[in-house]
Amino acid sequence: MRRSAVPTAPAAALAALLCALAGTGLTACSSPDTTPPAAPAGLTAQAGSASSVHVMWEAADGREGVTGYRVFQGDRMVRELPAEKTMTDVTGLSPQTRYAFTVRALDAAGNLSPAGPQAEVTTPAARAEDRQAPTAPARAAGSPAGPREARLSWSAATDEAGVTAYDVYQGGVRIHTVAGTETGTRLTGLRPDTVYTFTVRARDGADNSSPDSPPVDITTEPADGEGPSTSPGDFTATASPGTVTLSWTPPDTGRETREYELHVDGRATTVIQFGAGAVPTGRAEHRLTVAEPAGTEWRVKLRARLPDGSWGAFSAERRVTLTP
Repeated sequence: MRRSAVPTAPAAALAALLCALAGTGLTACSSPDTTPPAAPAGLTAQAGSASSVHVMWEAADGREGVTGYRVFQGDRMVRELPAEKTMTDVTGLSPQTRYAFTVRALDAAGNLSPAGPQAEVTTPAARAEDRQAPTAPARAAGSPAGPREARLSWSAATDEAGVTAYDVYQGGVRIHTVAGTETGTRLTGLRPDTVYTFTVRARDGADNSSPDSPPVDITTEPADGEGPSTSPGDFTATASPGTVTLSWTPPDTGRETREYELHVDGRATTVIQFGAGAVPTGRAEHRLTVAEPAGTEWRVKLRARLPDGSWGAFSAERRVTLTP
């Protein structure tokens, strides 16, 4: 494993040769990048079960040129991840054992950052016989905390063996984990002027997860200099036999909004278009004819075509169960 940002002897010799050729006009000479990125900040480690720990950290500054991260358990590297990943689960651990984790950033030149402060955690006792999931958090609420952050809170869940963690989901993907003693958290790295729909699940020491909490819609604040929100507002999805009815408030873009892109289960499925003279002036509504079996669950959201031809921000995401 590479532990130094200093070029190896062959690499240094090659750099010297390229610089010598530069004097002949055959190539350009530039100094090799030997400056490591800064150590990742905000490292946390949370035991998810008796044999797993969820490790998270803050994304590196985009100017650092970071291409990936290496996660260490003590002195041993246990994960290598691309730059867009800032969390991972470390599994195969022992119950009732204390572990220390660090994370180092890697750039395109192969420079490895120093390790920031380590995060320590102790796994709980094993409860392999526990097959009962915790109750769902009964209430959840949230609010924006600026253009790129939000606060989320929930009521405590119950479990016969104790809740060890709460997992925050967005769009069906787990994005954050906190200790089972917490009933709130701060979410960072969000996009300005964007609607997010979060749910919370409780987890016990045997990795049993509860059902979702009620969903919470949070719209982040616009960034400085941005105009009104481009998200369709108050989005709803209602199932009836053979159809799903979508309803929303068009965004204020300064012009009529004639096109919307519908996403189902995270994928673009169709473009909803309103013809001349049929563009809604108040609430917009569209009915989908469905052929999937009753009981099928969809996650739906949509976004508007803006006057400049680009797509705006997504609406809140809704879950709808098809009916016969």
